[in-house]
Amino acid sequence: MMHRGIERRAIFTCDRDREHFLELLEEVRHRYRFVIHAYAQMTNHYHAIVETPDGNLSQGMQWLHLSYSAWFNARYDRAGALFQGRFKSVPVEAGAWANELSVYLHLNPLNIAELSLDKAGKKAEGLGWVKPTVEQVKERLKRLREYRWSSYRAYGGYEKTPEWLETGALLGQTGKEGIAQQRQAYRQVVKHRLSHGIDEGRLERLRDGLAIGSETFRRRVVGAVGTVSRETSGRRALRRRVRYEEVVHAVEQVKGEEFDAFVRQRGDWGRPTVMWLARRHAGMTLRDIGQALGGVDYSAVHMAIKYWQKRCETTPALRRKLAECEEQLSLET
Repeated sequence: MMHRGIERRAIFTCDRDREHFLELLEEVRHRYRFVIHAYAQMTNHYHAIVETPDGNLSQGMQWLHLSYSAWFNARYDRAGALFQGRFKSVPVEAGAWANELSVYLHLNPLNIAELSLDKAGKKAEGLGWVKPTVEQVKERLKRLREYRWSSYRAYGGYEKTPEWLETGALLGQTGKEGIAQQRQAYRQVVKHRLSHGIDEGRLERLRDGLAIGSETFRRRVVGAVGTVSRETSGRRALRRRVRYEEVVHAVEQVKGEEFDAFVRQRGDWGRPTVMWLARRHAGMTLRDIGQALGGVDYSAVHMAIKYWQKRCETTPALRRKLAECEEQLSLET
């Protein structure tokens, strides 16, 4: 998926703009149950690889772009459209094709003449007319490692992966066992691209095709045009959206006690588990969850979920309890 600023104008003018857009990406992930696999922010556009289990890409993107546009316009005292028309989305076949697309996406910030990776430079290298020097490759890799506004640093292991970013599925396509080995293999693929030339024709196919994937996948997508939307073509079976009452019941079953018995207990894992499950699987907003809990402020809900998430990362017993609750909900993962 890609969207650019109107008349190719900047949509990110400083670090705070980029940070806020990432905050909204995290929010859209919770609101619409998106799975965000990769992203890259440039000055006047951005790219993202997004999976939509509920087939609601358009609704989520509308919310994201309207929210960011309103914030940006208020911040810079401007009015009118910020983005140019409708965002562009292309169905991608899961597996190796999505992994290949992520490499292309992560290399996007390097597409500048200074690094000989503008359109002419990539064409020359792709055709074998020129070969990058060792120094050029080192500089390209250095710039890529230092670029803060894409998911490459998480994929390469240069920074902690945000909770809302899913890197495991694409890193698993490297064929390696263990996260450290997968990240190393991913870095090697990127280094090879930057050392041996980038096939500009392949990039054009990735960028402009009706679908990205095998010939069978593309025929299936082409055959489906007019009967299903792009955001539902080729996706896995929909995960069931649950109700808040089902979430509460699931936690009650795992804990073996009624909700009223633990909802007010300080330090108990039941209450934040209900919050997290309601956010992740019921599609509830922070405000909705707060109201369901009897009028808790949405900022307090946000902080409780964040704190609980950190506890789960370091406490295997909590992760097991969460898995049991999700099993009670009969969720497909």
